[in-house]
Amino acid sequence: MKPQRTGIGGKIHRARTIRFSFDGTSYEGHPGDTLASALLANGIVLFGRSFKYHRPRGVVSAGIDEPNALVTVLRGDVREPNIPATTIEIFDGLVAVSQNRFPSLAFDLNAINQLGGKLLGAGFYYKTFMGPVIGPLRGTRFWMFCEHFIRRAAGLGRAGEAHDTARYERVNAFCDVLIVGGGPAGLMAARAAAEKGDRVILAEFDPTFGGSAKWSGETIDGQPADIWTQFVADDLRSMPNVTLLPRTLVWGYYDSDTMAALERVSDHKVKAETGEPRHRSWTIRAGRVILATGALERPIVFPGNDRPGVMLASAAQRYAGEYGITVGSRVAVFTNNDSAYTALAAMKAAECSSLVVVDVRSQISPAARAAASHAGVELLLGQAVVGTRGYPSLSSIKVQRFDPSSLTTSGVARSISVDALLVSGGWSPTLHLASQAGGRPVWDEEIQAFTPPQPLQNWMAAGAARGAFSTAEAVAEGYAAGGGETADDAEPLPETEPTILLSKPARVFEIKAKGKAFVDFQHDVTADDVRLAHQEGFVSVEHLKRYTTLGMGTDQGKTSNVPGLAIMAEVSGRQIPEVGTTRFRPPYAPVSIGALAAERFGDLKPERLTPMHDWHVEQGAEMMPAGLWFRPRIYAQPGETIEQSYVRETRAARNEAGIVDVSTLGKIAVQGPDAALFLDRVYTNTFSTLPINKARYGLMLREDGFVLDDGTTWRLGQNEFLMTTTTANAGKVMQHLEYLLDVIWPDLKVHLTSVTDQWAGAAIGGPRAREILSTCVQGTKVDNATLPFMGIVHGTIAQVPVMICRLSFSGEMAFEVYCGAGHGQHVWNALLSAGQGFGLVAYGMEALGTMRIEKGHVTGAEIDGRTTARDLHLDWMLSKKKSFVGSAMMDREGLSGPDRLQLVGLVSLDGRALSGGAHIVEHVDPEAPSHSLGHVTAACYSPSLGKYIGLALVSGGKGRRETRAFVSDPLRNRFGPVEIVSHHMFDPQGTRMHG
Repeated sequence: MKPQRTGIGGKIHRARTIRFSFDGTSYEGHPGDTLASALLANGIVLFGRSFKYHRPRGVVSAGIDEPNALVTVLRGDVREPNIPATTIEIFDGLVAVSQNRFPSLAFDLNAINQLGGKLLGAGFYYKTFMGPVIGPLRGTRFWMFCEHFIRRAAGLGRAGEAHDTARYERVNAFCDVLIVGGGPAGLMAARAAAEKGDRVILAEFDPTFGGSAKWSGETIDGQPADIWTQFVADDLRSMPNVTLLPRTLVWGYYDSDTMAALERVSDHKVKAETGEPRHRSWTIRAGRVILATGALERPIVFPGNDRPGVMLASAAQRYAGEYGITVGSRVAVFTNNDSAYTALAAMKAAECSSLVVVDVRSQISPAARAAASHAGVELLLGQAVVGTRGYPSLSSIKVQRFDPSSLTTSGVARSISVDALLVSGGWSPTLHLASQAGGRPVWDEEIQAFTPPQPLQNWMAAGAARGAFSTAEAVAEGYAAGGGETADDAEPLPETEPTILLSKPARVFEIKAKGKAFVDFQHDVTADDVRLAHQEGFVSVEHLKRYTTLGMGTDQGKTSNVPGLAIMAEVSGRQIPEVGTTRFRPPYAPVSIGALAAERFGDLKPERLTPMHDWHVEQGAEMMPAGLWFRPRIYAQPGETIEQSYVRETRAARNEAGIVDVSTLGKIAVQGPDAALFLDRVYTNTFSTLPINKARYGLMLREDGFVLDDGTTWRLGQNEFLMTTTTANAGKVMQHLEYLLDVIWPDLKVHLTSVTDQWAGAAIGGPRAREILSTCVQGTKVDNATLPFMGIVHGTIAQVPVMICRLSFSGEMAFEVYCGAGHGQHVWNALLSAGQGFGLVAYGMEALGTMRIEKGHVTGAEIDGRTTARDLHLDWMLSKKKSFVGSAMMDREGLSGPDRLQLVGLVSLDGRALSGGAHIVEHVDPEAPSHSLGHVTAACYSPSLGKYIGLALVSGGKGRRETRAFVSDPLRNRFGPVEIVSHHMFDPQGTRMHG
């Protein structure tokens, strides 16, 4: 018999019918159903296919830990893949499809992968696709041939391409107490904290509060536990100092008790209400946190444990108690602990015709034996399930005698006809958030599970999240965690049923027998894969995870991690706590990217436009992103290519004059009595001696001695400086400076203000630049005496106050003209008008880049976080008279060796273009790549030199000047000779710049 809806029972609303579809077939369910429960009620047992072997898979759990039943939800053309069917609330018109199968779920051609056997074991990608040593596919060619097919086969659900029209919101919230988890422990914690007057936020993943009390069948305070939890929730809802957040996943624990949460506001609705978001992203800053996150049941590893019809015992109990579903008529329970016996009464009430319990323990508690007797089950003690049969779903199991002390089987296997197998391998506290908060989980030998670490932030765990699995403990610990009084005269706690079935599992995680025994269902990781990883030297748990992909699926190993660690411990002769766990990282479960972007969804990066942006667009400029800004790439004339455009613009700027929009440069006002001292500490060179109305080129290092940024800083007054940074690093530099003032030198009297948006800037350069300025600047002269190199003057252009500094990035005599951003377009137009008779042209980023490459000036391509001042030939800027940020580390071993990557110039010798990212090698062989000496950082055609040139970072670059090498660029099929030269390839003496 297939799963079906029982005649009575469950918390669903049977009076109303909901229609939905799965894989194109229409089905019916009821309000309160998940997609998983509704499909089970319709007799569906096949939900998906596994990642690697494409084995048929059914539902395993009833919640967020589901590894198998992943589906794609369609809303028009918008598709969202990899959603557990166990977490989707059905609604009228819901359309879901299965994944990772072709042509259909029932018949998947890729199931042929199962014939691969050990060929597709752990690490097979690394071993198989390295390529033969000889032949046409030797080296990397074999991998490149296979890569296309591997990428097509990779992944589970297919991502959509249609624009998501849903709205997303974000909220910042503050509370005295944040409680994560709305079961008995969380509800009691919220009640206690609220009664004390605390501001409380209670977040629960499910649509309704109650946790396991909704389906456990227990009583609390003399009434059904699910009724009691709803009364408590209603009381909390009426309190003004309590915020209840159902359908909310708290997925991240960050510093200072800051929590990240995702509220699913309208996923369960046919259509969102007017103004209602789909998801709401919460950032919650809590005074303290109570983790009442419960526990997750674990499976047992045995051959055939992945067959549809095999599920967790608690899942079957929940489907019966909450959704009124019987998962089968002939049901077997396989367990190593008492908790599975609580499912027997639910299975009997769900009209199962026969029940059998297979328990690895030879002796069980009287309470467990009484539960089995009351349910009328056949009890097989000291035995284990060693195999399953049936296609596509379970039809029988094989049971064999088992010794839990030696972990071996013996005797003749017995076959038992069943259509559902409920497995319980113990419980693991849900400690992910606690571990994210810092600290290592602690192994508890009694419950055979990891428990939360010692708190490093202001949190505490209560109930099953702490390893206390009884409802009585949950109620008491939750109330105490919330701050409730437990004195004799205090209000008594709710009465709960005495706990007689204690979840203390036998130390049995795996049954060794013939056949594939799966540890991670989603990624098809078997017990043999774990052993193979150890055999091949991957003994670290982090290496095990990456080599086998254990726990790397959408479920993040919620059910598979502990069994996997147990097998690794056994094969390596260690204890489980010695093996340890992988790091628990946020998010706890997948989070929609739209929610993270929130109101800026569809515009993940702000589009920053300069004051002259509209003029650029009107002139036909091709705009390109530069950091967060948009800047002109070229001003193409009809029929021009990109190269032709920037070559024309560069020639004009070199021969006559050019103007470029530099408003995007980062600009920081540094003010205060200690401003000069601060700059001396920040920069490698000295700024306290800089005269007023003069500028100086400065170099900034990180604390580790690597270059952070470069730029010019202008002294506008005794205690006032204007620092400029590269466009892309403006925010990074501001953050760096604020950190230094806040943490390192809080005694300095310095104030920082980002004024990037307050200034519009235009750089005008070329042989005729001074002539152009002299015709339009009033209030000051711009001759060499008044405005020398690195000098600053103040005047007006078209009656607008301007500040002009003579400095150059292009290598020409050049001037940067700054004015208020509101006057930027006006001043720009005035400069263009003044230059009409002097051949002035506007040029874009490509021409600017060409001129800086010719001059050997560095940008972010060279300042990549791995280069030092010496690597870039800027060691002349390292002061020997003072200390500065990075000076203590810049001379350490390894940062000054002759073999470091150093800046050089390149000239193409075959007349072909160079490309950024191409490798530099001593000998080139497209079939056998040789050792890389470095890489090209920037390249262009130089109209001044009449050659294709580039800048590169090359090992021992200074000593390789005037030698030849080769570029190796297999992605672009570009191989050819180059000459390594000085990075100063144009006007190395600077005569044009200094005039």
